[in-house]
Amino acid sequence: MHTITFLHVTSYCGNVIYLFGEVYIQLLHAAGSLVGLAVGDAFGAPLEGLASPTETVREMGYSYRHGRKPGTFTDDTEQALAVARSLVRSRGFSPEDMMAELVQAYRSDPAVYGPTSRRVFDLVLLGMDPRDAARAAHEMNQGSRSNGSVMRGPPIGIWYDGPEVEVYSMACSRLTHFDPVAGACSSFVNRMVSDLCRGREREDAFRRALSRCRDREVAGMLGSFREHDPVSGLDCLLASHASLSVFMEQDTFEETLVAAVNLGGDADTVGAIAGSLAGARYGLSAIPRRWLAALQGLPEVLSTAWQLWHVARG
Repeated sequence: MHTITFLHVTSYCGNVIYLFGEVYIQLLHAAGSLVGLAVGDAFGAPLEGLASPTETVREMGYSYRHGRKPGTFTDDTEQALAVARSLVRSRGFSPEDMMAELVQAYRSDPAVYGPTSRRVFDLVLLGMDPRDAARAAHEMNQGSRSNGSVMRGPPIGIWYDGPEVEVYSMACSRLTHFDPVAGACSSFVNRMVSDLCRGREREDAFRRALSRCRDREVAGMLGSFREHDPVSGLDCLLASHASLSVFMEQDTFEETLVAAVNLGGDADTVGAIAGSLAGARYGLSAIPRRWLAALQGLPEVLSTAWQLWHVARG
């Protein structure tokens, strides 16, 4: 458990950063996005693979699937942190460095990874050129439309603005997911994260993401998200749609995550994506303190968020 005193004082590398007024408003939203991702992941982990619960779950519980205590995040957050660390170290997107970071994270707990990423990282560890591994895994698995590249992608949106969001979202996705639909879904989410962190309103961020989406299937489903019931699944488009739906329909961070994880299914990933969007919109201070206090690894996530925001701005 962490003692949270939020006025908003965050400790980083021995220095105390005081967040007040408008000076650090973008940092609050950038940190909210990454911490929100971790909170959503940890909140949803106990419900992963289960049907939608009959009674609404509002608190983090023990993850029997992963054998982890309440507040522990999964590979969803580990991969997002790996993406963030690589962006900071390389001062932007470096496919070689990012793959190395992702593989290193994978080696610590490979059993919890999804089928696409696991296959790619195993091939790389066996000596395959990382530039060939995603295509090979796509062919071996007969597809790569799973949601792993979407859940790890929001640091791209925190780091980049402008057309670079789409360019590097697709490139980051392609490291493991050869299917272009996965890249389009990641680009859509990351564009919204980028705009929300920089102060755009929710509807404006949605319209901009839709206008920049070049994949007809993704634009069709996400653009008409209210016409489809949300389904929390491993498919990248289903997970993106479910996350977007709850984010667009709820009006607080807490209610967004409650709605997301109670869909069941791939609850940790939908919780992570929805949490990143909601954190980018509402900011760090909107995340319930009881959830922050329960989140294992909060100092690491906060420190990474600060570095990501600070280094991206020179």
